[in-house]
Amino acid sequence: MELIKRRGALVVVSAPSGAGKTTLCHEVRRLVPDLFYSVSYTTRLPRPGEVNGTDFHFVSEAEFLDMRGRDELAEWAEVHGNYYGTPVKALEGALSHGLDVLLDIDTHGARQLRQRYPEAVSIFVMAPSMKELAARLRERNSDAPVEIARRLTRAREEISAWRQYDYLIINRDVKEAVDQLATVIQAERWRTSRLTLKFPDVEVPE
Repeated sequence: MELIKRRGALVVVSAPSGAGKTTLCHEVRRLVPDLFYSVSYTTRLPRPGEVNGTDFHFVSEAEFLDMRGRDELAEWAEVHGNYYGTPVKALEGALSHGLDVLLDIDTHGARQLRQRYPEAVSIFVMAPSMKELAARLRERNSDAPVEIARRLTRAREEISAWRQYDYLIINRDVKEAVDQLATVIQAERWRTSRLTLKFPDVEVPE
């Protein structure tokens, strides 16, 4: 018997700012082989340690709006005064070659992708509490108090959308949360709707 993937799985991970989704996505790529990570475009400035082309493609607002106007983005959103978007060419290229694609995007972008790709697997990541979320944002030392307050306000709105997702991960411990994320991705790889069966001596219906 031969198993052939028909199309890769699109895995969408969303979370409020500070819940740790970016860390989880980076770590799960070490555990799960053949996982394509779609690098988003953004107009925000790089944070310390971020690398252009690895963490994000950092572009000007004019460049981003040009891409949006040419319909080169599978989804886009304005978050905290900055634009974010997923390049459709890289996304489609990976999926059509049977690669599973991991996306780290906000709830607005996730809604757009679910409309465009109903078969997408969506995962929502939360901190154990709002108190813990606020502490993590302060510990980053990258935002002013007024910005942290704005992110917490938005976090409450984003958390209200958790039921729209297929899976929920509470990020109490990074290793445990990474293992949970990896388990979901590995399981989705063997969903029958993504596979084609071929036997050398018998015809198997689609």
